[in-house]
Amino acid sequence: MSLEKSQNFEAMEKLRLEVKNCRKCDLWRHRRNPVLGDGNINASIVFIGEAPGYWEDVKGLPFVGAAGKLLDEILGKAGIKRSEVYITNIVKCRPPENRDPNEREIEACHTYLDRQLNLIKPEIIVTLGRHSTSYIFSKAGIKFTSISEVQGKIYRAKFLGMNVYVIASYHPAAALYNIKLRGEIEKAIKLINEVKSELEKH
Repeated sequence: MSLEKSQNFEAMEKLRLEVKNCRKCDLWRHRRNPVLGDGNINASIVFIGEAPGYWEDVKGLPFVGAAGKLLDEILGKAGIKRSEVYITNIVKCRPPENRDPNEREIEACHTYLDRQLNLIKPEIIVTLGRHSTSYIFSKAGIKFTSISEVQGKIYRAKFLGMNVYVIASYHPAAALYNIKLRGEIEKAIKLINEVKSELEKH
């Protein structure tokens, strides 16, 4: 393991401990396990969801419930291995009853996400759902109106001083309730391969 990779691993573990002991909002009172993220910390692709659900809270890992299984299927269809990417959420603790995270919780938690992205330095960020999309867009200076408006589009942006491609998508959980959205998510995930081809040219 190179020095940089070793330092990244240590920094991520330090962050994991910080999140475990975090009391910045009230979500820690209800959760079983915080969910920092999972995957390759040297990945060029990072997926950002919204918040952990029931199974994520039980296992301490992101996207391991029904929405996670669907995401795995969609990744496989696009020829992308989950082990090649890093997956996280904007909020690290499960909101009660799987409700959406509120603005106060996002405000309290987003610095952890920023630090993760600074460590990983991805070339491609895929936002899953309106909360993570709205946050990443606001930090990157991209106008956000609604998730349906930006769904399946590629944006070039500067985020935390990094040049990145941002791909916006519906959250896989939305496709569990509206099967028509699965095709839209599949199209968005396939765009990763287009961006990778573009990056390989440079």
